[in-house]
Amino acid sequence: MKPTELLREIRKMRFEEAYDGRDEGRLTQEEAARLLGVCERTFRRYINRYHEAGLQGLIDKRLEMVSHQRAPVDEVMALTEQYRKRHYGWSAKHFYAWYRRDGGGRSYTWVKSKLQ
Repeated sequence: MKPTELLREIRKMRFEEAYDGRDEGRLTQEEAARLLGVCERTFRRYINRYHEAGLQGLIDKRLEMVSHQRAPVDEVMALTEQYRKRHYGWSAKHFYAWYRRDGGGRSYTWVKSKLQ
């Protein structure tokens, strides 16, 4: 299980505990929100999403999205292919200098990590 999945499950369990405690009268809304580490308004939003979609409504959908800054696969393949054909054996620093001269726009750290 990935760390994000584990945290997601823990968050669901905590919400169920806080929600049940609030429904049974053991906790006030403020205490339940504090238990989750959110404000009262956010807790009310969680309750609304829970009523509309169940526990699936509480999942943070941002974690499943692909970053808009992620490099396309063909760009990575072209970079590694250029290194293998023309610059094999060069250090990442020297290869990066040629990469920038050829019009490459990525950072040194990105290039170095892709070559490793």
